[in-house]
Amino acid sequence: MLQVKAGQIEKMGLLFERYHRALFAFFYHANGHSAASEDLVQNVFYRMLKYRHTFTGEGEFRTWMYHLARNVLADAAKKHKASRYHQDVADWTEKIAGASTADGSLQQAQDVALLHRALARLSPDQREVLVLSRFQELKYEQIAQLLDTTVGAVKVRAHRALCQLKEIYLKLENGSKVREL
Repeated sequence: MLQVKAGQIEKMGLLFERYHRALFAFFYHANGHSAASEDLVQNVFYRMLKYRHTFTGEGEFRTWMYHLARNVLADAAKKHKASRYHQDVADWTEKIAGASTADGSLQQAQDVALLHRALARLSPDQREVLVLSRFQELKYEQIAQLLDTTVGAVKVRAHRALCQLKEIYLKLENGSKVREL
């Protein structure tokens, strides 16, 4: 990023290749909508160019990038009602299950679908901490810097979100077993 900041704009292509999938996953876990997630990824890279002068190189690039991504997501939510970015849970759950059945395991696909339904029921703050720590594999220190809080607070949020996710997952799982009977 320092090279882009110095005027080597062509280096943005390398950054895009390296990070666009992670950003897409971040947005998709936040909103469950592929097309909107693709648009939001593009907005992040646009902002990287626009605000390249703000990158100092003192902190990690990924932390700065996710800071921009969070702002893009917040701005999108303000412009458009959150419901526009959320498909019906059943619709995107079927897509996830359909993509996962390529593994050959229907049970695994059902478990993944159930997990995504449970994730969708978490508060946005809880979901964000889990997505950043578990799916994007950011360290607690990076998340703390991103959220402007302490590492201890991030650990507590992640733990509570994980407990809440487990509780929701088990309720959904028990509910689906009752319907099967």
